[in-house]
Amino acid sequence: MWNDLLSALALMLVLEGLLPFLSPKGFREKMLAMLNMSDSQIRFASLTAMLAGVVLLYFVKN
Repeated sequence: MWNDLLSALALMLVLEGLLPFLSPKGFREKMLAMLNMSDSQIRFASLTAMLAGVVLLYFVKN
């Protein structure tokens, strides 16, 4: 179980670092755009991403 959890964490870190590495300017623009979003918009986007992750994980594991 710990092996799977650490593997998932490592993969998340790789994916999180991909956009800033490939396009620092685009990443900076997206971060600045987030400053103009309301809390509810950020929460909705985060919830959508989490639900998509859960659904994807469900399909991968079954």
